[in-house]
Amino acid sequence: MQLIDGKLVAQLAKNEMAAEVAEILAQGGKIPHLAAILVGNDGASETYVGSKVRCCEEVGFRSTLLRYPETLSEAELLAVVEQLNQDPEIDGFIVQLPLPKHISAEKIIFAIDPRKDVDGFHPVNVGRMVLNAPTYLPATPFGILQLLAHYRIETSGKHCVVVGRSNIVGLPMSILMARNTYPGNCTVTLTHSRTRNLREETLRADILIAALGRPGFVTADMVKPGAVVIDVGITRVPDVSKKSGFALKGDVDFESVAPNCSFITPVPGGVGLMTVASLLRNTLLAAKGGL
Repeated sequence: MQLIDGKLVAQLAKNEMAAEVAEILAQGGKIPHLAAILVGNDGASETYVGSKVRCCEEVGFRSTLLRYPETLSEAELLAVVEQLNQDPEIDGFIVQLPLPKHISAEKIIFAIDPRKDVDGFHPVNVGRMVLNAPTYLPATPFGILQLLAHYRIETSGKHCVVVGRSNIVGLPMSILMARNTYPGNCTVTLTHSRTRNLREETLRADILIAALGRPGFVTADMVKPGAVVIDVGITRVPDVSKKSGFALKGDVDFESVAPNCSFITPVPGGVGLMTVASLLRNTLLAAKGGL
């Protein structure tokens, strides 16, 4: 079993980007500028956004964090989005999800200028992804592709089973793994919590991608020996032994599954770090003139 080291691959990506930013600066170019909108005080969202801001500093990007109370109205948030759409200083921006229940995430995502949609969620960018055209790929699936490529994991002709059908990870992941490219060229099965005989489906996977959001859901009896296992889940669970009072757990029961895998991502230290690195790659692309 080989551990897929997301920390290492993310750092290599950040080193590359930092060198490119230094080159842009040396030539008198504009430093990439990423903005993030955070509504409310969700603990996990605070952590994610904080990580994105720190990584911007690491690679030499400018970053702007816009914080708003949970009481912010949908109309007010739409106005902020439009302001960022029009701001020439901002190359790309994200709206951290989840949003408060009174705000439609779909309406907000649709309002983002596709040229600044570095999360890759806008329908225009999703459509371009489906057509295998240049686009901003959703950050987490993009990060997974980079991990597979770094470790030179063979994907062509393999059976990839994705567990979870969210618009953020599962659905785009299934599309990307089916495309005629590398990583890709897989036969893909997209499953979810309502899939009948789910264990039978996962046991057929050469590459199993778990993105359901249920800690420890994938157990050893659901994984074929020698499979590549990518764990996207990252859930806070109570843990009195930790100073924070919680631990981060993936969707895969790592202890039981890992011994039989060919490759596996840990949680933390796997996919999560690649998500931020991929977001920065998209921002750099936007700063260089986009698609």
